[in-house]
Amino acid sequence: MIIVMGLPGAGKSTVLKSAEKTGYASLNYGNLMFDIAKKKFGLGHRDELRKLESAQQKMVQEAVGKELSGMGGKIILDTHCSISTPKGYLPGLPYALLCGLKVDYLVLITAPIDEILSRRSTDKTRVRDAESAESLSEHDSMNRSYLAAYSCLTGAPAMIISNRNGGLEEAQKKLLSLLQ
Repeated sequence: MIIVMGLPGAGKSTVLKSAEKTGYASLNYGNLMFDIAKKKFGLGHRDELRKLESAQQKMVQEAVGKELSGMGGKIILDTHCSISTPKGYLPGLPYALLCGLKVDYLVLITAPIDEILSRRSTDKTRVRDAESAESLSEHDSMNRSYLAAYSCLTGAPAMIISNRNGGLEEAQKKLLSLLQ
């Protein structure tokens, strides 16, 4: 399993499109969580996940972890490194979840904060809270800290890929180098 993470707007999904023909199944952790949370808590859209109480988020994460640990084959998990909630940051991949997975690589996709803000302002497919550059910079810093912790917990190497505007092809090549 390769876990690919990053801030909303960093371009995870766009970079991951290059992996479609590699034999890896791509799973979106947020979609898996939303499917469970929609049934349990009646959520209307995926972006409401981060506003659930911590205990509810942890319960949903645990259910997804059980589902993922039972899967075999080559998997790319598209997720967030950390989740900014009204009460602070939660790990996107809690310890109990990581213990049940065989992780080969951890990848953090990032981009300059001003580029992320620009991408998010034009993305009409999501319902996001307005965030300042300072807030996003803090979140990106937290992600880097969580990435290091995840690497220590799993023993998997960690890689940071920059997905700058105009640099998509380079970011995709870097990701594909892990899949070969």
